[in-house]
Amino acid sequence: MSKSIATYWNPLHLDNSHKWKPILGLEGMAEELTLSLDPDTGEYTRLTRFHPNADTTAFGGKSHPYPEEVFIVSGRLYDRAFDMWLESGHYASRPPHEIHGPFKTDIGCVVLEISFPNRVN
Repeated sequence: MSKSIATYWNPLHLDNSHKWKPILGLEGMAEELTLSLDPDTGEYTRLTRFHPNADTTAFGGKSHPYPEEVFIVSGRLYDRAFDMWLESGHYASRPPHEIHGPFKTDIGCVVLEISFPNRVN
């Protein structure tokens, strides 16, 4: 099997708001929408939406043993690990084990994530 595919559609359109799911532990702060998934490799592409005034400081930073790519689609997000505001257009290709977060936002933010969980180092 290969990564799932979908024809053109707009996940940010209000008609698709019911497809977003709260992120476990971050209910009311952030939600996610998986755009594609490869069930064999676990690789996925998803959107994460942080609501205005979301703050994950209580959860600390995080890291994982696989690489991922992130792109800020809209809004802005503060990454404490880098002491940096990530604005629309910011991109990162994160290596395995890189610490990122905790995060906070004042106006909200949408992040595109492409993750490779089976590419473990």
